[in-house]
Amino acid sequence: MSTAQTPEVLWAQRSSKTDEEKNFIYLTITVPDVQKSSLKLDIKSQSVTFSGHSDSLKRDYHVELELYGEIDESETKINHTAKNIALVLRKKELKEEFWPRLLKDAKKVHFLKTDFDKWVDEDEQDEAPEDDLTAGMGGMGGMPGMGDMSSMMGGAGGDFGGIDFSKLGGAQPGGEDDEDDDDDDDDMPALEGEDDEETKEAPKKAGAKIEEVN
Repeated sequence: MSTAQTPEVLWAQRSSKTDEEKNFIYLTITVPDVQKSSLKLDIKSQSVTFSGHSDSLKRDYHVELELYGEIDESETKINHTAKNIALVLRKKELKEEFWPRLLKDAKKVHFLKTDFDKWVDEDEQDEAPEDDLTAGMGGMGGMPGMGDMSSMMGGAGGDFGGIDFSKLGGAQPGGEDDEDDDDDDDDMPALEGEDDEETKEAPKKAGAKIEEVN
């Protein structure tokens, strides 16, 4: 059996002294095409462990992250796509200052990189536009090594604190929204003049049939 490789991990963060929903870590594990059956996540108050097999790359991946500070694991949000596994980890301590780093150990590691697409400087957080972060969220409860993920995710389409996972590479959800659009079309009233035209056409057709009989 081949030795598991370490995946690339991207991270960014937000902080708040008063709003817990704006006090979190973005974490993206960039391993493509990981089937649900092979994906394992163990999320604890101060660590995140990932294992999974990439079908397209035909490799096993594994990484253990000892976090700098504590998180509330029950508030973890997850988005599993064909491109990656994206997490939002809520920091346990409400604090205005950023964590100085992601990991407990100050030693730099080659696989961990700053996610500049999501990074905002600490003193510019209030000026940054609010993200609508529910787009692209997908459910994946009951996975091995993850415990009760339904409670950790709040359910697919739940309240994810305004986080836009479409920016994490997640696919836009399609089914329910498309169905709602169809229902809206069914409920739309007829355009002005349509009923009159149909009424006018009906007598003409009836008259044509009478002439044929005579």
